[in-house]
Amino acid sequence: MQFPDTIYALATPGLPAGIAVVRISGSSVPEIAVSMVSASMLPRQAVLCRIVDRAGSLLDRGLAIYFPAPHSFTGEDCLELHLHGSRAVVAAVLNELRSFAACRPAEPGEFIRRAFLLDKVDLLEAEGLGDLLAAETEAQRRFAMANASGAQTLLYAGWRQRLLRARAMMEAELDFSDEGDVADSMPKGVWDDLKSLRSEIAGHIATFDRSEILRNGYRVVLAGPPNVGKSSLLNALARREAAIVSDVAGTTRDVIEVQLDVDGYKVVFADTAGIRDQAAGVEAIGIEKAKAQVVEASLVLWLTDLSGKIPVADPVATDAEIVLVGSKADEKRAELSDDLVEVSATTGAGIPALLDIVAARVRRRVGDMGDVLPSRIRHLDRLTVAVSNLDECLQIDLPVELRVEGIRGTCIALDGMVGSIGAEEVLGAIFSQFCIGK
Repeated sequence: MQFPDTIYALATPGLPAGIAVVRISGSSVPEIAVSMVSASMLPRQAVLCRIVDRAGSLLDRGLAIYFPAPHSFTGEDCLELHLHGSRAVVAAVLNELRSFAACRPAEPGEFIRRAFLLDKVDLLEAEGLGDLLAAETEAQRRFAMANASGAQTLLYAGWRQRLLRARAMMEAELDFSDEGDVADSMPKGVWDDLKSLRSEIAGHIATFDRSEILRNGYRVVLAGPPNVGKSSLLNALARREAAIVSDVAGTTRDVIEVQLDVDGYKVVFADTAGIRDQAAGVEAIGIEKAKAQVVEASLVLWLTDLSGKIPVADPVATDAEIVLVGSKADEKRAELSDDLVEVSATTGAGIPALLDIVAARVRRRVGDMGDVLPSRIRHLDRLTVAVSNLDECLQIDLPVELRVEGIRGTCIALDGMVGSIGAEEVLGAIFSQFCIGK
């Protein structure tokens, strides 16, 4: 495949900066290199050079690296220009690139899209790379790096090979058997392996919530009666004034969220309205929101006021884990349960221990970071189709021809995972999420 135009983009954001990298990919790269780089270049070697326009006027002095096809990120001829990160310098270079025939600015994700279409990466690796660019925590980085390096592809390719072996044996029996019962003539190991594979895929689907936590964050909700110190605790955790703190009951009416990196995991702490029975108007709406947050939480920190000013309240019913937290430990007067984790938003006492508890809960929920997990709803949909097709294949009362079709449908579902089969609109949705220059 050869694309008719050459694309270019600034691959490093945030001008002005120390360095700005302009990436160029396409058939015009050799012409651009000869015209704009005043030095001879060897493949994949950085060269210090003058970067000029076609009239020979100096635009900048920097580095140029030439990546000849197919040994480049996109699989096309590529050129990188490492410039001084001045807005004027970058604008001058981009303006010069625009003057070349069939050379245009890249669209978001167009470089990685070309890499996919030229078989440099499959769809799973491209999605993993997208997650890597968006990674905010160490756990997200490790998860994305594994997928970008092909961990998911290897798992699904292995499943596909097992399916192909089973399908080949079935079709051979169909081709060479007489009028006897083909299903009965199949080796028992074929059906056993398909049952085992169905179980493996179903188990894999069940791990999706773990990847959701890694990508979107482990949700911790601060809840309890009004004025027990939820907003103060949120501010202490965030180390900034994220929520308004007031002695007036019912100050917090909407959900206030803070994202933190806790032991390498993304954790979303949500401050909620104080929950009490007698409330009206806007406060009552806030309380309903708070109760909904408690139900949907991964972990609930239920606060009790150790100063004794606020009556003790029982936690709201929820399936989420609950940690009982005693707030205002610096004003402690009440002798309560030993199960309370005592904290003080004023002095910071107990905060590290509370974060250790949260980190332990996240680690337990996420499990082994070495496991391969489905990381997109798209994966979940394809895997669900695969299981449905295997269920059809394993129905012993169906003719073998239809059971073979079940295997074929499962293979198609797995092919769609890596992008061997995929609708154009699906590809567009995936690659449009990338930044320009990637």
